[in-house]
Amino acid sequence: MGYEAVAGESGGYQQGYGEGYRLGVCEAIHQRLPGPEPYFRNMKVLFIPQGFQAIDQGVSAALQSLVRECTIGDASPMLELAKKERPDLVLVLNGLHVFPENHMDSVRQIREMGIKTAVWFVDDPYFTQDTALLCTGYDSVFTHEMSCIPFYRDLGATNVHYLPLAVNPVMFKPQRCKPEHLYDVCFIGNAFWNRVAIFDELAPFLNDKKVMIAGGFWERLSQTRLLQRSVHMGFIPPEETVHYYNGAKVVINIHRPTQQGQDNRNSFQLHGESINPRTYEISACGAMQITDIRSDLSRHYRPGYDIETFETVEELKNKITYYLTHEEERLNMACRSLWTTSQEHTFESRMKSLLAYV
Repeated sequence: MGYEAVAGESGGYQQGYGEGYRLGVCEAIHQRLPGPEPYFRNMKVLFIPQGFQAIDQGVSAALQSLVRECTIGDASPMLELAKKERPDLVLVLNGLHVFPENHMDSVRQIREMGIKTAVWFVDDPYFTQDTALLCTGYDSVFTHEMSCIPFYRDLGATNVHYLPLAVNPVMFKPQRCKPEHLYDVCFIGNAFWNRVAIFDELAPFLNDKKVMIAGGFWERLSQTRLLQRSVHMGFIPPEETVHYYNGAKVVINIHRPTQQGQDNRNSFQLHGESINPRTYEISACGAMQITDIRSDLSRHYRPGYDIETFETVEELKNKITYYLTHEEERLNMACRSLWTTSQEHTFESRMKSLLAYV
């Protein structure tokens, strides 16, 4: 069942954009989704999150619905928790940033206790300088980045699996917006240099539109005069980004660069092939998205059908102009993307795959 059938049952499109109508169609899509198949693994899992709120909460909720028992722990007392809880599996998210330097010693001792261990690297390939030192310490390695699979295997990790990112549909979902969240164009994310270059070039084009650009390091822009009123400095928490995604007519998604020295620790210079979590999160809000292209994108979405793409700034301008003036096509694309994401790209689906592998 695709979006067109749902739209037909909802009474069809009318010209013009109505927030209530959009939410009604999104609700109809959710009602037509098939219910989850019964699933239960008789196992106990200790999950050690990273500090990425949207991912942590999505994984935690999924595991708690799928296994007999799931305990949520912290990086520092991981070994003590494993000794106390005696889980069947310790699952570590990323193992970077907030983890103590000696945490791999804890992983080794946990394995010596006969407990399986797994890590899911969700920041690949931006920290290969660090993940290269961690990957062989776990029984199983999962990565969302296709280019890292042969990389980890060549380093000696023997059980490496591709596990794409996903969305927490409890957090990212269609919802009604307040006037302060309504924009023509929205981008939320840090100002990596490739993003700065794109928005500097877009600045004259965006000058007569209502635009929201939010995140860290946007002082890097050179077109500050034209974009100053559009830039909101600083981190926006996930629960607030949901409002802006829902309120924007067009949401832009630009992947971060992978080069070493571009805010990364990718000393092995691996290319980015896989899509970021923002791809799923925007789509789960029933928002119209235009994204740059990663080679793995077509594995998950159909460009031109349930997601829109661009390769050049000129193409991005043309597509923003088109979708700002073609409301029906904009809503069509957004709702087809919502259907695909809700059906195929949730953390519950990903955790089922992970549990099957381990």
